[in-house]
Amino acid sequence: MLGFLVSALPTRGIFRKTLRSVLILSSAKRLWQVGQPVCCRWQRSRSGFLRQYAAMATGGQDPFSKSGRSPNRLVNEKSPYLLQHAYNPVDWYPWGPEAFEKAKREDKPIFLSVGYSTCHWCHVMEKESFENEEIGKILHDSFVAIKVDREERPDVDKVYMTFVQATSSGGGWPMSVWLTPDLKPFVGGTYFPLEDGTYHLGFKTVLKRIAEQWKHNKSAMVESSENILKVLQDAVVLGGKETNLVLPPCQEVTERCFDQLANSYDEEYGGFSVAPKFPTAVTFSFLFCYWAAHKRTEAGARALQMALHTLRMMANGGIHDHIGQGFHRYSTDALWHVPHFEKMLYDQGQLAVAYIDAYQISGDTFFADVARDILQYVSRDLSNEEGGFYSAEDADSLPTAKAEEKKEGAFCVWTSQEILQLLPDPVPGATNGATMGDIFIHYYGVKEKGNVNPAQDPHGELTGQNVLIVHYSLELTAAKYGLETDEVKKLLERCREQLYSARQMRPRPHLDSKMLASWNGLMLSGFAHAGAVLGEKNYIERATSAACFLRKHLFYFANGRLLRSCYQGELQPIEHLSVPVFGFLDDFAFVIRALLDLYEASFEQRWLEWAVQLQEKQDELFWDPKQFAYYTSDDSDPSILFRLKDDQDGAEPSANSVAASNLLRLSNFMDRKDWELKSSQILSAFSNRLCKIPVALPEMVRTLMAKHQALKQIVICGDPAEEDTQKLISCINSHYMPHKVLLLADGNKESFLYLNLPFLSTLERQNGKATAYICENHTCSLPVTSVEDLKKLLTK
Repeated sequence: MLGFLVSALPTRGIFRKTLRSVLILSSAKRLWQVGQPVCCRWQRSRSGFLRQYAAMATGGQDPFSKSGRSPNRLVNEKSPYLLQHAYNPVDWYPWGPEAFEKAKREDKPIFLSVGYSTCHWCHVMEKESFENEEIGKILHDSFVAIKVDREERPDVDKVYMTFVQATSSGGGWPMSVWLTPDLKPFVGGTYFPLEDGTYHLGFKTVLKRIAEQWKHNKSAMVESSENILKVLQDAVVLGGKETNLVLPPCQEVTERCFDQLANSYDEEYGGFSVAPKFPTAVTFSFLFCYWAAHKRTEAGARALQMALHTLRMMANGGIHDHIGQGFHRYSTDALWHVPHFEKMLYDQGQLAVAYIDAYQISGDTFFADVARDILQYVSRDLSNEEGGFYSAEDADSLPTAKAEEKKEGAFCVWTSQEILQLLPDPVPGATNGATMGDIFIHYYGVKEKGNVNPAQDPHGELTGQNVLIVHYSLELTAAKYGLETDEVKKLLERCREQLYSARQMRPRPHLDSKMLASWNGLMLSGFAHAGAVLGEKNYIERATSAACFLRKHLFYFANGRLLRSCYQGELQPIEHLSVPVFGFLDDFAFVIRALLDLYEASFEQRWLEWAVQLQEKQDELFWDPKQFAYYTSDDSDPSILFRLKDDQDGAEPSANSVAASNLLRLSNFMDRKDWELKSSQILSAFSNRLCKIPVALPEMVRTLMAKHQALKQIVICGDPAEEDTQKLISCINSHYMPHKVLLLADGNKESFLYLNLPFLSTLERQNGKATAYICENHTCSLPVTSVEDLKKLLTK
């Protein structure tokens, strides 16, 4: 009997109970089990051991070295992930009518495999199963095999991940789902090892049993899939009625969100879980907002301490690449020490904002330096020459140029002997004739036999290796070697530069050169926010070049829609899919937010105007007028079984959370009451979730707080080229104010901004000087022209 484990949706008990009944009634004759839940980006497994095991498995082979083998259909695709599988001995199809028609014509079930190019366990399953000739034959004879890049087609991924989460003990990638020819799922899992084990069935066995059941029990399987699908469709409908708009109680929701975070907080190492630990940026955003609203309370101080301590521990930990900059995906342990080594663009963009906020609040340049570190990494390693941002760097790489098999972290780790050989110079004045290597090894906790706990390295890939982690402070290190703190700081910087040069000689990890509109939006916000707060024009210029890239390569002028993705080409700089995939809700929401951030950093109205156009198109494509909120995809693709509304802020914020904030900001930029209403309707639609588990939607809680406290419109009347205007702008950007919009009234009454906000014409410079007004609820403060007076208004 099929052992479906219906435990992955903890917030929907009635749904789980109903689905469990459907599964028990409809699966009595099935003899297989779903695959093991694994973690390429996240998971909900039942065992800490499984989480650690999933984080550190052996890497895959170079996907482009399939010598002597004929390519399959994927060789014509653009996605780096699909191209990695182009020489598998599997008759792969991309998602589309050709595959669907074949399944119907030959009456075969579909095997759907979903992943992404830097997914570690996707590499493992490819090496074990999809490079296996026997598996290829089984798939060819009994199934239609479809491969999907989840980053290219998140709509497909979300539908079937909802099924997998509901019918197994977790979710993650690679995702493996079996479908009827009309695309209805009946079995799903994640990673399957090739052969049977003591506690699991192998992929080969699962394929054979499903093929056998399809021959003899097809009608029961089809009936089961239809029943499951109906339950899923009913479960994803949000409550909320057009005639009953009720906002969640702000204070209750906010306090509960804070309490839920505080109760899971790790006092010693920071973070809000045991292991693995993820750098979830939405958590920091909420805590900073909570602090801003409760500055004089013990809880407010606690919120700030939790956020700053976690950010500091992350920056000092191994999850931070101390040599090559940027942050790895997550830590496999509680200490932020041993990471899963892939680097994702969306993490870099969100963490840049978090560290800039931390600097803005604390004034500690440590946090600003970490933000600069992130932006340096992205500018150098994840940037396309035309201005776009690449998606990710892989965790796995070849240890040496002559090696045949990749290992996780090989590009990033060090032996103590390597470090001593690369940094042999004695340090003048240091005690006991210490070398640069000695001091570096002490500071970063390097050990002769390696500093990785074997529990974090079940396959021995990191034996004898060191993941750099700040082990001692600059002050303690200076005291140990009889040096000045500044001297040690400069010495370590030189050491890092030399090790960086040495590391560049190693084989690099695979770069996913796909460029996604949504993730480019997140990164654009990081550059724009950093540029505004730090007053560094080069960051604003980088954000501007990214916005120009989006408009040139990821915007379809014919219908006003964003495109989902474009690709680094071989024949030309930028390539697109022959059949375009148009943008989803997250593409629109994240790009709109980025354009608003860029306007507030550059005051170029063209970005504000484009944001308004995209918001109107987003409303047209995705808005649900009956139940409120936005669907993640439009209704144009008949292959998508049902439309979803994300209800979780995770590695990326929920698009509805960002949309609710965008609408509130835009309503103040454009005096659009309809957008303010839509923002409230989103909060109303997610009211049940916000009241019960607000920690699942901390980004949306921030918007609820903004509505409760009312956004401030800060208007600067002045010439942006004049020094007095820049001083007022710098004063505003030096203050952390999460609930504001910043406008520049330059006196051009024919401009887009003046035409949409007529009240700007009533605000004037005082005595010819740049002048600031702070407006709230259609009432403006008395004008101020000095930085000192503006500070008083901002800190009221």
